[in-house]
Amino acid sequence: MKSIEGAVNAHYSQAGLGASILKALEDAGKDVNALTPEDLAPVEEFHIGGRKPTLDLGRLAGLSEGTKVVDVGCGVGGPARALAHYFGCDVTGVDLTEEFCAAAVLLNKRTGLDRKVTIRQGSALALPLEDASVDVVWMQHVGMNIEDKAGLLQELKRVLKPNGRFAMYEVFCGKESGVHFPLPFAGGPDMSFLVSPEEAQGLCEAAGFKTEVWKDVTDEATGLLRAALEKAMTDGPAPLSVGILMGPEFPIKVGNVLRNLEENRIRVVRAVLTLNP
Repeated sequence: MKSIEGAVNAHYSQAGLGASILKALEDAGKDVNALTPEDLAPVEEFHIGGRKPTLDLGRLAGLSEGTKVVDVGCGVGGPARALAHYFGCDVTGVDLTEEFCAAAVLLNKRTGLDRKVTIRQGSALALPLEDASVDVVWMQHVGMNIEDKAGLLQELKRVLKPNGRFAMYEVFCGKESGVHFPLPFAGGPDMSFLVSPEEAQGLCEAAGFKTEVWKDVTDEATGLLRAALEKAMTDGPAPLSVGILMGPEFPIKVGNVLRNLEENRIRVVRAVLTLNP
């Protein structure tokens, strides 16, 4: 494994993650043998805003029954399961981190979505998929861990069918320089490869993608995160949250996300692009 990918894998790795998630669910009164996407929503959407941005992006991308999707950087499979459950998609989730993949497989079975969602361990730069095999490539908070942006876009192009769509909900650098660490995706700058939204859009278009929608949703993302943190301060820490995926530094990392958003050090974009035939 390349050194950067090795560092990223180590950053996210957590032994026994699947068992930890199930215990938290059981402690919260959930039936762990018959879980629903609603049960899992607080813990499985590893990006700003939780389930709402996933569903918003799915509608924007025009997902429907039978759409073949690859969720690049799928984490524990939350968005992949949401796309299967709410839109009827057939999803392949790919993630670099073995523990994430193992947890995703476990949760697919416990929700009964294992027939609609397949999980593969692998790199975003070498997706374990055939050429021109999917209708949509999907990314949420993934690109900031990938230095080779051009290589990533070429790989997304390879697996997309002609006129296929690239749907993203991604984090980019803001107007103010310097980012406060640690963050959920990086303990320091050695794993953070943020570019500006303008540079990212230019790279996409240079690679052969046509922009259909490119919307800065930083204010929306900031509001969702601020509301969640204010609720936690009022009601106490939620028994189910993505903190299970982040470990003991969860409060610091999430606090830094909000600080970076408020200080215009990071931006969030929702976009759909089409691959030119």
